[in-house]
Amino acid sequence: MTGRLRKIEGMATARTAPIYEVRVRRHGPGDTEIEVWQLPSLASPHITAPTRIAGLRGRNLDLVEHRVLRRLSQAGIRLTGREGERKEGHRIEEDLALVLGLLFRTLAPMRSRDTMRAVAEGIEAMGREEAAYWLGMAMHRKNPRRVLTALRYLLTDPKRI
Repeated sequence: MTGRLRKIEGMATARTAPIYEVRVRRHGPGDTEIEVWQLPSLASPHITAPTRIAGLRGRNLDLVEHRVLRRLSQAGIRLTGREGERKEGHRIEEDLALVLGLLFRTLAPMRSRDTMRAVAEGIEAMGREEAAYWLGMAMHRKNPRRVLTALRYLLTDPKRI
């Protein structure tokens, strides 16, 4: 291993990485909301206050909640089901934040269960770079709805619908 490779390996420290958080809010029995937030850090000096990336609640969350909870448990996050605790927040890795943010933004306006399942499977199969590309397009474009509509079209099989 060369000295240059050692230097590059040491660059991605916790101090220089973006900080993301998943927040869970319980509005009542069976009414949960999950949101992804980006927190201020050295890696993102333009962010001075916590910024909401995406969130999902209600029927659409119910349809993909098992997928989200599985991904969170793989990351070592266990959501508590205590009644007294209405809000909770957990730090998550950037890869998980990208996938969850894109999943929530894409599924929020959808109604068809079959199409939602196909889109969720497609987003889960994406790599880090592809998810980052689509989420960046959805967050920073003038018309993000067009970007998300294009993604939905690409991820659904036209023969099935």
